[in-house]
Amino acid sequence: MSDFNLGRRRIMQVVGAGMLLPGLAPAVIASVKDRPQLTDGVQSGDLLGDKAMVWSRTDRPARMVVEWDTRSVFSNPRRFVSALADAGCDFTACVELSGLPADQAIFYRVHFEDAQSGVASEPWFGHLRSVPQQRRDIRFVWSGDTAGQGFGINPEIGGMRIYEAMRLRLPDFFIHSGDTIYADGPIPAQIATESGRIWCNITTEAKSKVAESLAEFRGNYRYNLLDDNLRRFNAEVPQIWQWDDHEVTNNWSPGKQLDERYRSKDIHSLVGRARQAWLEYAPVRRQRADQGGRIYRQLSYGPMLDVFVLDMRSYRGPNDDNLGASKAFLGREQLAWLKRELENSKAQWKVIAADMPIGLGVPDGEVSPGLARWEAIANGDPGPAQGREREIAELLGHLRARQVHNTVWLTADVHYCAAHHYHPDRAAFQDFEPFWEFVAGPLNAGSFGPNVLDKTFGPRVVFEKAPAVQNSSPFAGFQFFGEVNIDGQSGEMGVVLRDLDGVSVFEQKLQPV
Repeated sequence: MSDFNLGRRRIMQVVGAGMLLPGLAPAVIASVKDRPQLTDGVQSGDLLGDKAMVWSRTDRPARMVVEWDTRSVFSNPRRFVSALADAGCDFTACVELSGLPADQAIFYRVHFEDAQSGVASEPWFGHLRSVPQQRRDIRFVWSGDTAGQGFGINPEIGGMRIYEAMRLRLPDFFIHSGDTIYADGPIPAQIATESGRIWCNITTEAKSKVAESLAEFRGNYRYNLLDDNLRRFNAEVPQIWQWDDHEVTNNWSPGKQLDERYRSKDIHSLVGRARQAWLEYAPVRRQRADQGGRIYRQLSYGPMLDVFVLDMRSYRGPNDDNLGASKAFLGREQLAWLKRELENSKAQWKVIAADMPIGLGVPDGEVSPGLARWEAIANGDPGPAQGREREIAELLGHLRARQVHNTVWLTADVHYCAAHHYHPDRAAFQDFEPFWEFVAGPLNAGSFGPNVLDKTFGPRVVFEKAPAVQNSSPFAGFQFFGEVNIDGQSGEMGVVLRDLDGVSVFEQKLQPV
């Protein structure tokens, strides 16, 4: 797949632990205690054309300096400098690298320079492979749900080990399908699990309660970055981030009633603080739309693949019975964008990265006694499309009418893994071409499922793997990620669902039309 070999990757991380490579000298020589510190490693993300984003964080007002080269000795580095990282952005910085040659190994090193003294930190190293312009093999991974249900970083089992399992697959990039944090899920020191075994967590003050303040939301991201596996993964695998509900609070939508744990009951203010923290910590390219807060976007990865990153949270209407007339889920503007960009895509495969599944019922209590409230698209009624389902029906009908082929949906959210095949012959709504949806997760959280399928779009469970005991701990092994392999010659797509140790539990081959 990639020209990076595992040995080189490990060497780079040893170098990144603090050695200075040729050509990198601190702006001012100073003792370690006087230098800015890189507190949370580095990340890259949102590869697009000849560009890539690089993120890091420091401990004081400073500017991030990123240098990249196609050789690990940095004989001809190109230099990029961030805006000032200060308390207003929690000392995070993100810069866009440009001019990257196509389909090349790109090595980068990051340091910070103190805003007043010019003293430089020691460097941290990372690498990525730039976007190809020609057909070649592609491998990427996806999953969701990090540090949920109180299951945080457990040093007794080596931390969040699934990130190491994904890293060892040598993917070109990773899609985080949402629930990048659990802002509403405190991390206790210990949890008694389903087997009676005690789960032991690293704890922090920010994770001692639900996140309400901006500082507490930021602290949720910093908690995850304490994990060695995650920091190593971040330095080696470019990322595409989505968000879902737990970046704010469970099952949030407009009108969400916050429980007694929250001092303020204003969901809109809570969402604003949560979005700011997400944007500060994600290695994403800021967009001008929605006051710079838009999350949905398209990322093209050469002639073989386009990725359409959805936001199924920001534009929805309130969670309710999800019946009757069309109700907002993607929202009209995002839906129009998705229809247009899918139709215009020239890529062989069009991956729709969704933060929630289409056909699985995801309950959210009751509207009234006996009348279910629904969190996702499905409404438990197997008949014609109603409520939020109507947006999906409109999209699927458009794709059929415009002959848009080779779409695949990837998602997480429900804390188990599954493969669903949708076909109009089994459906109440039939104006669409058959397609696949693959579900992965969780990364490091409680395991649940399986959920009940809604038959409106004719889904069939081809495979699912879920625990017998709900909210099973990671000890039980029901932690999953998905892997996609695209053959550069034949165009065949292979989808693999893998467990905590990277072992395949299901594989499906898809042929392009």
